[in-house]
Amino acid sequence: MTEDLALDVDQVSFSYGNTQALNKVCLQVPESGFVALLGANGAGKSTLFSIITGLYSAQQGTVSVKGHALRTDTLNALSKMGVVFQRPTVDMDLSVIQNLRYAADLQGIPTAEAKNRIALGLEQHELTGFEKRKVGALSGGQRRRVELARALLHRPALLLLDEPTVGLDLQSRSNFVAHVKSLCADIGTGVLWATHLLDEVVTDDDVYILDKGLMVEHGTVVELVKKHNVDDITAVFNSIVVREAS
Repeated sequence: MTEDLALDVDQVSFSYGNTQALNKVCLQVPESGFVALLGANGAGKSTLFSIITGLYSAQQGTVSVKGHALRTDTLNALSKMGVVFQRPTVDMDLSVIQNLRYAADLQGIPTAEAKNRIALGLEQHELTGFEKRKVGALSGGQRRRVELARALLHRPALLLLDEPTVGLDLQSRSNFVAHVKSLCADIGTGVLWATHLLDEVVTDDDVYILDKGLMVEHGTVVELVKKHNVDDITAVFNSIVVREAS
């Protein structure tokens, strides 16, 4: 457990009754780093996210965020993370700025500071000019940017994104991935990006592959492609993920 890591998952296991969802999973997200967690539906990605965000408790192993153990220092650990869930959680009937002001109030950010952070967030996420527009009237990509702005208002050390581009078109997905990656270096936040869409990772991305609760591979895309002697990350994924017979 170290403060040099935005996230440290060590030997985490979890079962639903007799079904083991995670088996001694290890994963690390460095400060300012972008880490992709790849896995097919049912691989255990959502269970892992539920444990990291405190919804479930790991039955074995530990999770720490910036050196704060989730089990024993829960409030400090949770305060260091921001989350963009797969399903939209913003209020579609409120405007962009109303959603952000409401989030700032919930996070206890003083009014003057909240005003500055919201203005910066609108600029960073290319939402300037959309402040008074209802979120429900925005495009899918813009809605995702509102959720991202909200998740980063309290300046977390760790940003979790669970299948964040589901439902977006190809260009919107590409733009959103690039936008999140640019934020890693700019604001110093570590990112864990969970997806089953293999075209969302590129050559130098740090990748973990989860399959049926086991962390079966880890490395950069270029390292994994070379290791498995294949052409791309899709071929890597297909070569090591054991699929259930249809």
